[in-house]
Amino acid sequence: MASRFRPPPLAALRLRGLPRQLVPAPRLYSADAPDAPPPLLQKLKGELKSAMRAKDAPRLAVLRAVMSANLNASKTTSPIKTDVQLVGLMRRIQKAAREAADEAQAAGREDLVDKEKQQIRIMDEYLADSGVQSLGEAELATLAQQAIEASQGAGTAAKALVGDVMKRLAAALEGKDVDRKQVAALVKKLTSQ
Repeated sequence: MASRFRPPPLAALRLRGLPRQLVPAPRLYSADAPDAPPPLLQKLKGELKSAMRAKDAPRLAVLRAVMSANLNASKTTSPIKTDVQLVGLMRRIQKAAREAADEAQAAGREDLVDKEKQQIRIMDEYLADSGVQSLGEAELATLAQQAIEASQGAGTAAKALVGDVMKRLAAALEGKDVDRKQVAALVKKLTSQ
């Protein structure tokens, strides 16, 4: 009598012991290469490493705050791609440190005030070495006045004057470190005169 066990038909043909070879398949879902980070960010990463080696706690805290804010910004719809954006981010961190120093001053915590002011000084060093051009109040007022005169010369209506001036200034301020809210307030002040 024959055995009841019957091997599957393809099992007899399968060669055992030979390694299986994987065939590379093209990935149709691969994404583009990510953009290179801003040069200032690369410099700050190097500074972070040297601050770690030197055990410079205040500088390390500032650099970690910048890196953390950059990481948080990278997860939003508008990640940091240029040095100008990074300088703007650093200015926001500096503003928060100033507010923290004011609150500590009001609470009578001089130790925290000194710590925050030291971090503000360190941030000022990095902002000065950033290579991004900053405009002073006088230069900004001159540019705004020129844009107002150009808009009025083009016959822009009084209601649309602020918007038109801001559009004209946007091109002139491209790549420069300026606070847009400050520019808008200055334009409104100059157009109301």
